Amino acid sequence: MSDAPIPEHPAVIAGKRVATDRWIDVLDPSDARTVARVARCGPAEVRAAVEAARHTHESVWRFTTPVERSRVCHRVAALLRERREELAALETLDTGKPLRQARADADVAARYFEFYAGAVEALGGETIQLRPDRPAFTLREPYGVCGHIIPWNYPLQIAARTLAPALAAGNCCVLKPAEDAPLTSLRLVEIAEEAGLPPGALNVVPGYGAEAGAALAAHPGLDRLAFTGSREVGEAVMTAAARSIVPVTLELGGKSPHLVFPDYDAALAVPQIVESITEHAGQNCSAGSRLLVHRSVHADLVDALVERFRALTIGPGAADPDMGPLISARQRERVLGHLAGGRRDAVLRTGGGVPEGETYTRGFFVEPTILDQVVPGQRVFEEEIFGPVLCVSVFDSLEEALALAEHTTYGLAAGVWTSDVTRAHWLAGRLRAGQVFVNNYSAAGGVELPFGGYRRSGIGVEKGLEALREYTRCKTVAIHAQLPS
Repeated sequence: MSDAPIPEHPAVIAGKRVATDRWIDVLDPSDARTVARVARCGPAEVRAAVEAARHTHESVWRFTTPVERSRVCHRVAALLRERREELAALETLDTGKPLRQARADADVAARYFEFYAGAVEALGGETIQLRPDRPAFTLREPYGVCGHIIPWNYPLQIAARTLAPALAAGNCCVLKPAEDAPLTSLRLVEIAEEAGLPPGALNVVPGYGAEAGAALAAHPGLDRLAFTGSREVGEAVMTAAARSIVPVTLELGGKSPHLVFPDYDAALAVPQIVESITEHAGQNCSAGSRLLVHRSVHADLVDALVERFRALTIGPGAADPDMGPLISARQRERVLGHLAGGRRDAVLRTGGGVPEGETYTRGFFVEPTILDQVVPGQRVFEEEIFGPVLCVSVFDSLEEALALAEHTTYGLAAGVWTSDVTRAHWLAGRLRAGQVFVNNYSAAGGVELPFGGYRRSGIGVEKGLEALREYTRCKTVAIHAQLPS
């Protein structure tokens, strides 16, 4: 056991390191060991961060040109790539995910800054032809100060996803990372400052959701707010923002289905179905957590999946296994609670509990699990589990498959596995999901692909060019061009 002091990380406000009189312990999910402490911010720190962002926006950042902002974002991307191994190790320590997944997150984070660095130079308004003496045009202008509340499952990647378009568009930001995984967010602001982002353009206030998060959501000085997390907290965030008429982007999770038809390609589908529910131990809002499979291929497909699940390696993220732990003891108990009901209501094919051995009892591990013969009305069919649990349901017709897929209050992503192009198009047009993948399932990647939910999966769009537009206002200018007398 090391006797080295536990590092403490203050908030970052106006380019300064701001300590608090209270701290939050950050645990390694692999063994529950305290690896760092971060500032426990509250309303006072949030107010200071919003004021700093406003000052920097009004005095510096709003007056920069798109090319100047582009160059800063390009430098951030380059530094993220240069520090890839450092960031991956920190992300694994913070979240428990396998190293190769953390490396992929660092790569995607760099890609976000790179993409928006290029895209912002092409962002512009439109001319509107009213009449010869009445020229009109639109301008795209930054909102001003944007608040960002992010979750613990992909902290580096989601921070980049929401910050890169906001900063590139000319906004200044206040970021509230999740208390369970704040370390890479604090490292990201240091990298951004090194790349030339002015002090106060990006402020990071770690803390609990009920303290720092609630204060940020309700702050009347914000011009826009983005939140990724649970539906319940999202409702509270939206309510708080509404009191100040602050527009919001919400990404609130999902219960995403795979629809597998008899003409599917097993060699293509099986590994992607497994990855979509076991990546980061299923703690993924786009996880393919429901498998809807035609009766004629049900037995063979489930047998193949069971074999794959049992072959997965499980362990500490630093060992780079196939699957690491859940984020916390609280999250593990939540998943195990779902599994208790699932074992009672459905057919357990594999997994269903905590792996045996001292390694797994110290950390927050859960076995990758397949529940078969799951039907609507059961809790595991209806609710987002947010763990490595695949729920299998059987259908006999195309219409029944669609009805099962649509039997949810969510609508984030869906996968369709078929070689019939007509069937794929028919389903793509009817599935109420923000992303529909045909013969692939890669909702976590694709920086260029707009990402947003239907129904209770949220409102607004992230990623792609749409996100850049989300972080700008549209102003219309109409001129009466009078001729000289």
